[in-house]
Amino acid sequence: MNELENNILELKDVSMIYGAGGQVKALQNINLTVVQGEWLAIMGPSGSGKTTMMNIIGCMDRPTSGAVILDGQDITKLSPRALTAIRRDKIGLIFQQFHLIPYLTALENVMVAQYYHSMIDEAEALQALTRVGLQDRAKHLPRQLSGGEQQRVCIARALINYPKLILADEPTGNLDEANEKIVLDLLRRLHAEGSTIIVVTHAPEVGEHAEKTIFLEHGRVVKTTRNR
Repeated sequence: MNELENNILELKDVSMIYGAGGQVKALQNINLTVVQGEWLAIMGPSGSGKTTMMNIIGCMDRPTSGAVILDGQDITKLSPRALTAIRRDKIGLIFQQFHLIPYLTALENVMVAQYYHSMIDEAEALQALTRVGLQDRAKHLPRQLSGGEQQRVCIARALINYPKLILADEPTGNLDEANEKIVLDLLRRLHAEGSTIIVVTHAPEVGEHAEKTIFLEHGRVVKTTRNR
């Protein structure tokens, strides 16, 4: 990476404090830069601030103080409605719990993301499922899919609107070893194709695949490593 590359995300002195008296300091003066095309892992023990940071980056929460610059725009100044639009248009979310609609097929679950973004395109949605190796499971309901297959539907759904940033929360947390490998291989391929990826994880075997890892403790960045 060189200085000419663009920063897709910057956190500047970001803090998140809960409680009227400021008893819980979930994040404290976080400074972070993510370059376009980078793969970052956020790691730390339970209660370290990982989920809070993910919610702020994912436009699901607003910090108490500091600035969050996403794709050149300070999202801390936006209304809740504008934040929803940013999340819809610029962020692809991959959840540990999948959050698939149970009465919709795999294909329809992907098309839901299209519906809220612009317009549905069944052929494009099927292509997204093909990209994650699930073209033959397109008409299956979530209950007819394995955990690994459900997670791959989530990845297809996250990719369908060509997001600026892929944000994954414990993407292998509910998977066995074989399916973990499939999902990590998919993320590696996406990164090789130029996607910017942020993975929140407690698992070292997941974090080590990222280019850069930050370690949180008690709401602070205590260490940053380069993995390759």
